[in-house]
Amino acid sequence: MDQRLIQGFATVACFLWTFVAEAQPQFTDVTDSAGVVHQFQVFEGLFGGGACVIDYNQDGFEDVYLTGGLNDDQLLRNNGDGTMTDVMAGSGLELTRHFVTQGVVAADVNRDGYRDLFITTITSSDSLQIIPRARNLLFLGQADHTFVDATEAYGLTPLYSFSTGGSFGDFNVDGWPDLYVGNYFIEYEGTLSGISDATIVSANQTAHPYLLRNEAGALFRNVAEEYGFAFRGFGFGGLFTDFDNDGDQDILVNHDFGYKATPNFLMENEFPRESFRDVAKSRGMDLRINAMSSAVGDFNADGLLDYFVTNIKFNRFMVAQGDGKSFSNQMEELGMNYVSISWGANFADFDHDGDLDLFVSNGDLNPNCVPMANFYFDNVGQTFEEKGRAVGLADYGIGRGSITFDLENDGDLDILVVCQNAVLDGYPVPSTTRLFRNDAPGGNWLKVKLRGTQSDLNGLGARATVFSGGRQLLREVDGGGSSHLSQNSPILHFGLGDAERVDSIRVTWNGGHQQVLHDLDVNQLLEVVEILPPVAERNWHLGGWTIAVCAIPILLLLYFFLRRS
Repeated sequence: MDQRLIQGFATVACFLWTFVAEAQPQFTDVTDSAGVVHQFQVFEGLFGGGACVIDYNQDGFEDVYLTGGLNDDQLLRNNGDGTMTDVMAGSGLELTRHFVTQGVVAADVNRDGYRDLFITTITSSDSLQIIPRARNLLFLGQADHTFVDATEAYGLTPLYSFSTGGSFGDFNVDGWPDLYVGNYFIEYEGTLSGISDATIVSANQTAHPYLLRNEAGALFRNVAEEYGFAFRGFGFGGLFTDFDNDGDQDILVNHDFGYKATPNFLMENEFPRESFRDVAKSRGMDLRINAMSSAVGDFNADGLLDYFVTNIKFNRFMVAQGDGKSFSNQMEELGMNYVSISWGANFADFDHDGDLDLFVSNGDLNPNCVPMANFYFDNVGQTFEEKGRAVGLADYGIGRGSITFDLENDGDLDILVVCQNAVLDGYPVPSTTRLFRNDAPGGNWLKVKLRGTQSDLNGLGARATVFSGGRQLLREVDGGGSSHLSQNSPILHFGLGDAERVDSIRVTWNGGHQQVLHDLDVNQLLEVVEILPPVAERNWHLGGWTIAVCAIPILLLLYFFLRRS
């Protein structure tokens, strides 16, 4: 064959290969091949469901818990080969079948080395007429990888409620995971599918939240009122986060129907005082919207956390301005002002280029159910570009909670989206929970797993900042509430682009003390164990209050002694 003809064929082949490679979506729907068969079945309409990442069997592959509403919940074991198996039978979690479950989060509440599950409910499945008619559920993880119901033992049985989202954190910096629970109704006698502005306003049935303080791993005590959470609202949960960089955990509270009832609150932790105060109005965070969830991330790498809040119609992207200034909604400036009904949202560097992208799960209200695709906002510098269809994430199911985790331990983050069934017949496309595998090419990465000693064992309340390739990349450990009724992986993930080394990592533990690691390899899972600073330094990190309080009586005695002499 003529040499020029061979070269011509080779050129065409190269062109076609490049075209195919570029046309290959970044994400692949592997729901069927992974063995995921799940749909959240709603009770009448609107509410639920959630998912939680938990390595319950401690084999190094992250598993997933899914709430089912009227359907059975599922505990999906990660088989390590890209597939998952429902192992609910025999897990000790079968009690959930008697409840209409909503959201789920995990933490090691008794510090025994096994993460535990907290599952919210709105009613019991054997008496659906009365709302609420149920308690939430707490299950303790065991050494044999099963769970034991500890709801009554931990003092949660009397707390009957219509609960939506839970979130774990450690607001009093004692190393024991505390819990914030968003509640929606005190009671409700109508049908959930009939909820509207009129019924909401006339009902006057808004509920108080729970702020459950962990009493040394023995029980939870509701301290909401004494800590400043005496408000009522249509609660969709809250997010533990250190918005003001002072080393303790604040709480961003999400409220539905904020324009008719109670807006969002931003509760500033006044630790070591045993109180919070609402600073939402002064910080521009008193959002009067239908706040479904919040995602947290430092998208512009300025060392300040920003918050994306999902809503009906227009979401909010609240960008920190620093120096005690108000947050600024920059949806339009960032090119993200799309009309939608959004629920879950997840910041992550999905393409490993060194900046944070954003996934948003969308789904119409039940029973309206107009199909709407999910969003994928690619961070391109000064703005974002919506590429949901191009990257393979534009599913038209009725999306609710969403989570990110590394399914195959290959270093990139995959996405699972919980989808509801349509209450009315005739929804034009399948609406079942979807698992999307991330097949993004190239780019280095780092995963960081935090191990507390005095702090929470899984790093709740901690954050890490990676310095690499001239970038400053900040992440917080997710305690739940960061996506609608859900919880992402607690392992911190960093995309590093073409950087071949990590210059340093600064870990800030809950309470404010820090430790720094230098010159680290990329493309690894790094475990960082907490090292405590000297006692005097540790006390000063607690706001200086320990030293100051102890010093006051000594200074007074010295003053009177000098006067007398």
